[in-house]
Amino acid sequence: MKQITIIGTGYVGLVSGAGISDFGHQVTCVDILKEKISSLNQGKIPIYEPGLKELIERNIKAGRLVFSTEIGRMIKNSEVILIAVGTPEAENGDADLTAVFSVADTIANHLNDYKVICTKSTVPIGTGQKIVELIRSKTDQSFDYCSNPEFLREGSAVGDFLRPDRVVLGASSNKAFDVMKDIYRPLYINETPMLHTTIESAEMIKYASNSFLALKISYINEIANLCEAVNADIHTVARAMGIDGRISPKFLHAGPGFGGSCFPKDIKALASLAKLKKVSMHTLEGAIKANEFQKQRMIDKFKFLLGGNFQGKHIAILGLTFKPETDDIRESPAIPMTEAILNGGGKVSAYDPEGCSKYSKLFPDITYEKSWEKAVSKSDGMVLLTEWNEFRGMDAEKIKTLMNSPVVLDTRNILNMHEFINAGFIFGNVGRLPYKS
Repeated sequence: MKQITIIGTGYVGLVSGAGISDFGHQVTCVDILKEKISSLNQGKIPIYEPGLKELIERNIKAGRLVFSTEIGRMIKNSEVILIAVGTPEAENGDADLTAVFSVADTIANHLNDYKVICTKSTVPIGTGQKIVELIRSKTDQSFDYCSNPEFLREGSAVGDFLRPDRVVLGASSNKAFDVMKDIYRPLYINETPMLHTTIESAEMIKYASNSFLALKISYINEIANLCEAVNADIHTVARAMGIDGRISPKFLHAGPGFGGSCFPKDIKALASLAKLKKVSMHTLEGAIKANEFQKQRMIDKFKFLLGGNFQGKHIAILGLTFKPETDDIRESPAIPMTEAILNGGGKVSAYDPEGCSKYSKLFPDITYEKSWEKAVSKSDGMVLLTEWNEFRGMDAEKIKTLMNSPVVLDTRNILNMHEFINAGFIFGNVGRLPYKS
């Protein structure tokens, strides 16, 4: 059992802390926000993630997981320190590393003996070396550094952490690698690959992985748009493509564009780094443009279905989060859609099983309902933007009786289009029905 301190109690910090403590280690998650730590100690989890609350409660009860604001003391008491603070997108597209370097400075001021300092946060290639240099400039204490990027998917993060595809460890020494490998020892039974590489390669693996998935989404969205012009069905096309083992079906789902806290930020940061290093990354730049285009295309398509404008229309938006099984609304396709409707003179009734609270901070003046039925009631059009399971079985005839005008845009291709068309709806989706922008 190792004594581990995790600095940062956001998404990555909480999932990592709960997961590592479940591996049998003693974990303290620390944060400077006293109210947040107080809430966590009371069992209040600030994010929605299936299974996380139960995992945290189990390990608190077992005495393996605690939350504290005493960062200095916990640094001194630990064998391994994990940095898990946010790296939001800066105005120029780079990752903002203010919090990361602030934490590194705090660690340097409290080092008292050998530690392994590890970054879980997504940081640009070369950041690890800067962290090492910063700490060495302030202390003579010995330490090793490791980059251990996370590959967590919101909505399935607990399973991703406890049963990962691989563990990447960019360690500065064999000693650091062995320490980190020991943390993940319970994964040996699953024969989880443990990849020992350089710090820079580990940092690149994270960015390259996320950017490739973002590129794959943008590609299938563009194929879907072409399907609309040539009378092909993206559902069949993507399914046939995905059967090919070289391609796989994952992330081959056409939709309104990708969002969230990772893909948009990471692909822009990698493109920005490439530009700084004078390396052309045409595919990444194309994926970024294609994603913005796709979000606008959904707005234009919905407006077309409504007769050319939003003026005076009551619109129901179903799904506010960027994906299901999360409350994360960052970079959600719902945001530009909402802005376009409001700016076009329409009014919005919205429903999302988990996202309304956070969304209301962005759009306090729209109406939030507690069910999709209430959101759809007396609306002139409905746009579905997140593929929550409860939306999949919506009955066309029932919706038609609730709406003023039967106009629906399904941006996730989860509704039975034949059922809606046969019921008399003006109906649109992505890549399955003809549409010319």
